Amino acid sequence: MRWLRLQRSQTKRNIPPRLCASAVQAIFFINLYTIPTMAKFLGVDTGGTFTDFILFDDESKAIRTHKVLSTPEAPEKAILQGIADLGVGVNHLTMVHGSTVATNAILEGKGVRTAYITNQGLADVLTIGRQAREFLYDLTPVKKPPLIEPALCLEVNSRLSAQGEHLQKLDEKKLSALTMSLCVLAPQAVAINLLFSFFDDSEELKIEQAIRNNDLLKNIFISRSSDVLPEYKEFERGMTTTLNAKVGPLMQGYLRRLAAKLQTCTLSIMQSSGGTTCVERAGRYPVNLLLSGPAGGLKGAQTVALASAIKKILSFDMGGTSTDISIIDEEIGFTSGAKIGGYPVAVPMVDMHTIGAGGGSIVKVDAGGLLLVGPESAGAKPGPACYGKGGQRPTVTDANVVLGRLLPQSFLGGNMPLDKNAAVNAIKTIADALSAADKPVSLEQAAAGVIDVVNDHMVRALRFVSVERGEDPQDFTLVSFGGAGGLHVCALAEELDMVRALVPVNAGILSALGMLAADASHERSRTINQRLQDCDFERIAQCFAEMVALVKNELQPNMSVAANNKVVTTLSIDVRYQGQSNTLNLRWQGLPAIASAFHKKHKKSYGHQLDIAIELVNVRVRMVEKKQSFVLPRWLPGEKLQEDVVAMPGTEGSVLVINRAGLEIGQLIEGPALITETSSTTWLAVNWTAVVDKVGNLLLEKSG
Repeated sequence: MRWLRLQRSQTKRNIPPRLCASAVQAIFFINLYTIPTMAKFLGVDTGGTFTDFILFDDESKAIRTHKVLSTPEAPEKAILQGIADLGVGVNHLTMVHGSTVATNAILEGKGVRTAYITNQGLADVLTIGRQAREFLYDLTPVKKPPLIEPALCLEVNSRLSAQGEHLQKLDEKKLSALTMSLCVLAPQAVAINLLFSFFDDSEELKIEQAIRNNDLLKNIFISRSSDVLPEYKEFERGMTTTLNAKVGPLMQGYLRRLAAKLQTCTLSIMQSSGGTTCVERAGRYPVNLLLSGPAGGLKGAQTVALASAIKKILSFDMGGTSTDISIIDEEIGFTSGAKIGGYPVAVPMVDMHTIGAGGGSIVKVDAGGLLLVGPESAGAKPGPACYGKGGQRPTVTDANVVLGRLLPQSFLGGNMPLDKNAAVNAIKTIADALSAADKPVSLEQAAAGVIDVVNDHMVRALRFVSVERGEDPQDFTLVSFGGAGGLHVCALAEELDMVRALVPVNAGILSALGMLAADASHERSRTINQRLQDCDFERIAQCFAEMVALVKNELQPNMSVAANNKVVTTLSIDVRYQGQSNTLNLRWQGLPAIASAFHKKHKKSYGHQLDIAIELVNVRVRMVEKKQSFVLPRWLPGEKLQEDVVAMPGTEGSVLVINRAGLEIGQLIEGPALITETSSTTWLAVNWTAVVDKVGNLLLEKSG
């Protein structure tokens, strides 16, 4: 057979039996990862369309994976359903969860009623922002409604100088008037953001205490800028603090409901920084969870790539609603300049670019006849038309069904058959809208056009994180995951002139795997804002010591009981030339080494260095409890190899269809081929080959 070359491993081992699948979703064993010392460990990633599960059972030395449709109105329902489907008790279960509750609340504008307290004359800071135009050539931009309505923006007559000196202090009379105003306004949350509170937080603490002492306000959620983000830039600090307040009650309520259902389970929450934290802290600082799911995916991508000895990757996680794109050059990158829903969020996050392009992205034709894909998504309900749950609008998933790249009988292991006729009817509306009297557009042409458009969106995003930052994509391996990623990986690689790609095993639930691989971590920062020549080494050392003690105390509740786990503390600083607004982050090596290290990094980043004063802006502490690493044994087939051939629109000759779970190490597949598995499908295009490596990853190479 021209598609398949077989190299059988010399050693035969027992294959764990496949479990009986439920009537709706598939549950199956894959003997892929082992985790020392853990009896039961569950990773759960709640996405816009599906909630994914990976369960490791130390007794059987195996992984079980599962998917259920998400329940956005009450995300814990899908989690509890998945746990029940898996048939696992919560006793002695350690669960790590990536949540979208906070993210969705911000994106959908569904945060709670929040009051904003700031200095006199600064109530409009959040509305004015940076006055930067989002679209340079849009002559009639639509004004975004203010995050906090003016009536809920309160001012206090208190002021610190830029050096931290008290120019005006709050007294009891002013505090009493403030609390009375809050009682009348009756908000569910309060955000406090005073100028230069990162130097002295006493006035913010006074306000917080006055609110807590009022019986009518004692249960209100309070977010202080000196606690959430003690850094300079009052707009970014205020916005981050306010977003934390607006979603705080929602996140706390959700986590409490979930924890109440899982009382005997040890529950940790994934953070945007790629580490885990305890439930209490997650509820207090929900702004740190806005990229928790995507951060899990990036951690999972790094884990499986390292298992294949690959350290430099371009990753894209294509799910049902969006695609998350990032670059890893040996280490996961971090940023404090991210935006969520157009709002700046200045807490540390994995460096990731997100676009509204996923399998559920809705397709339409505008008044000018232009084909548009996304950012609106069909979500989990009703979902794409082919799901057969009432959706009628065409999506990317429907286009893949029409093109034969998604086999209706193989979706979710055959436990959620797709309705091809519904997909055809949905895409036909696009074909009809694109057709002209003298130039009709066929069904297959319309579907191919949809795929071309969504691929173009993703290619531009991949260029943004690589080419536009001075990196050559050809130096990296393209790693695709998410339920829809494998269908597009070859086309994206070709557009970027890349010749290598990797599709992890269980690519559709890799974010949940990342939850299992994540370490407990915590970060803190503080603004110093001094010229390097004026810095006092003892003051900086004392600042670091105080922050290390604080971070250690905050990390402690989420640390494991494993005595041999290593805690790694990283000290770093943000530095810039005097007069610049942006900074570069450097590892702390003492004052004498800063200047030369900064000049060198600035020249590498921007192509030049300057002979002007250097400022030390922020100091940062990151503490990570390093777990014992995953041990990835050799891949073992979990099923009997099954082969079939199908005809596919737009592809000459027959196309091989093969089940991934039946492949063995060293098997090489030549495209065109469809490689199916329960959580995703990989489309291996013409002139591409795929080989199964020792841990079950598919290593793709361009052959022509």
